[in-house]
Amino acid sequence: MSAPEPRTGPVGIGIIGAGVISGTYLENLTSFPDVQVHAIGDLFPEAAAKRAAEHGVPAHGGIDTVLQHPEVEIVVNLTIPQAHVEVSSAAIAAGKHVWSEKPLTLDRAGGETLLAQAAAAGVRLGCAPDTFLGSGLQESLAAIRRGDIGVPLSALTLMQQPGPEAWHPNPAFLFQRGAGPLFDIGPYYVTALVQAFGPVASVAALGSKAQENRVIGSGPKAGESFEVTVPTHVSVLAQFRSGQSANSTYSFDSQLQRQGFVEISGTEATLQVPDPNNFDGDVRITRRGSTEWELLTSTTARSTRGTGVLEMARALREGRPHRVQGALAHHVVDVLESVDESIRERRFVDVASTVEAAELLPADWDPTARTV
Repeated sequence: MSAPEPRTGPVGIGIIGAGVISGTYLENLTSFPDVQVHAIGDLFPEAAAKRAAEHGVPAHGGIDTVLQHPEVEIVVNLTIPQAHVEVSSAAIAAGKHVWSEKPLTLDRAGGETLLAQAAAAGVRLGCAPDTFLGSGLQESLAAIRRGDIGVPLSALTLMQQPGPEAWHPNPAFLFQRGAGPLFDIGPYYVTALVQAFGPVASVAALGSKAQENRVIGSGPKAGESFEVTVPTHVSVLAQFRSGQSANSTYSFDSQLQRQGFVEISGTEATLQVPDPNNFDGDVRITRRGSTEWELLTSTTARSTRGTGVLEMARALREGRPHRVQGALAHHVVDVLESVDESIRERRFVDVASTVEAAELLPADWDPTARTV
């Protein structure tokens, strides 16, 4: 399959996967003037039809409805993690650029395959999380890069909650391979840390599982039990190639909810960073010799899920690299798989892949503007 021909005007979008997260993506992507959603497909066409009706998408049906649509340039892959490689590979084979929900793949081999396929086809590959493009993390990264905390040295991140089975109507997949707190929530934190420190060099980790089975707490399946097959509490030590280190906890076993806790310490100050699972928030700093937190800036989200798709679309029209690269997502998966290996083998694991941190968005970047 040859690379897609250059086009002008709004970039055509097709969505595969009509589950819970598709609602947020559609709400945003149908509001950006620089993209146009043409089709949505799902293994269950009736689910695609429902989403299409809710958001005014003209074409809906099975997966081929998206893959064969002539106006679709970027396929947004919102399927479950176990299907990410298969669906993304099919989209690449159809000559489409691909944006995938996280994780990009379940293992290193899958990521290497997708990167090679995309390169051979001359198409772009991007992957969530795109939250580091949000105002909260962009302002935090700007503060670090201009030296507000001096030389960055270390980070502490915490994500603790009881688990999503209380509110998610179909949560079993979140406790299986490719998910759990490490693969479901970890990508937000690892991606943010890579933007702050650069690529990870090695990791060591411990993991545990509090329950062998959990019970769905809401929706039509409430009361049903399902098996837990992955660790639900993970503690990670990470060393970055630049010499910095991070201490992270990802847990679905804590009754104390403490989400979005990120502190980055430097030689002159410590920065309190907004939740990397969100696009906004307050950025605070405590300077050397002080015990008080100072509000550095309070940010408001310019857009949420789908921001990375829009940035990729604009990069496509402008003929420049997009910021949320497939190589970044592959490195994150490499880190997470290395953590999983460390848990199972009880040793430090080196991370072979590498990637560069992305450039910050321009100060006047506006998702609501028409630029193409």
